[in-house]
Amino acid sequence: MEIKSLPIRPDTARNAVRFIFFVCGLGLASWAPVVPYVKQRLGIDDGVLGLLMLLIGGGALFIMPFSTVLLNKFGTRKIIFISGITLGLILPMLLIANSIITMGITLFCFGMCMGGIEVSANAHSILIQKLFDRPILSGLHGIFSVGGLTGSLGLGLLIKLGFQATYAMLSISLLIVIIMFVMYRRLYAHDDETRINSHHDDKEMAVGQSKWAGWFNLHVLFLGMLCFCAYLSEGSMLDWSAVFLHEEKKAPLEIAGIGYAAFSIAMATMRLFGDVLVVRLDHRVVVVGGGLLAVFGLLIAVLSPSYWGALVGFILLGFGASNIVPILFSHAGN
Repeated sequence: MEIKSLPIRPDTARNAVRFIFFVCGLGLASWAPVVPYVKQRLGIDDGVLGLLMLLIGGGALFIMPFSTVLLNKFGTRKIIFISGITLGLILPMLLIANSIITMGITLFCFGMCMGGIEVSANAHSILIQKLFDRPILSGLHGIFSVGGLTGSLGLGLLIKLGFQATYAMLSISLLIVIIMFVMYRRLYAHDDETRINSHHDDKEMAVGQSKWAGWFNLHVLFLGMLCFCAYLSEGSMLDWSAVFLHEEKKAPLEIAGIGYAAFSIAMATMRLFGDVLVVRLDHRVVVVGGGLLAVFGLLIAVLSPSYWGALVGFILLGFGASNIVPILFSHAGN
């Protein structure tokens, strides 16, 4: 299949999906700086807050089993668009919900949107990676981290400038909606995805690989276990870094969101160079070495007596964990 036979050039699609990853990071990180505000407004303790946090993952887990069916039926482009627009509509509700029940429902829906857009964006990226025939996923996840940095710092800056938190979140939502409408037509439609996948499936079948590899196999389960570990550290940074810095390390409330920002800067920096590292180093070196560095960073963050030391730990965690998930996703996609 010739690239020029496609209605959209791979470079155009890659640039569009970069914006989608930016939206993923922006939407997810916009939650981190407002966690202390939500906790104070609802008057809840850490135990209740932790249970509410679980609903974000619960929403993502709820939608993921249906992802394959939805992606096969409608294509990744439509799922990206619907999830992104819904995410933009839900974000302000995180600051409007005034009871534990409504906050729980909102966080569950928030998790569903994040799960839907992340799965579909990664699936679309793996499709584009097949056209380039070289690693591009780490760079795309780097844009996710840039979005995370923008969300964690941008929302705090708007609030610092005098915006009410709700109006600041509305600004983020409007930006997300605009990006989704602009980038929708620059992604591959369902028919184009089918053509690209069929072409590469034929190539794989020609070298003796099975087209219908079993979903429940040891290799996939092992990749899933490693992804679980990586996302556990990333999720703890998103949900708890601000509370941890404010309550355990005595950081001022107005700068508590800087923890996730430091983590995001580290991740973005390493991910933007991640594709080069994967090419020059063995992927096992990147995954194992990164995992050890992430553990070391977590230890420093927990044991440090000040929030400045904890920030150093967050940065090391970001460096170490940065390229683990993109490498695992590439293996899963292949």
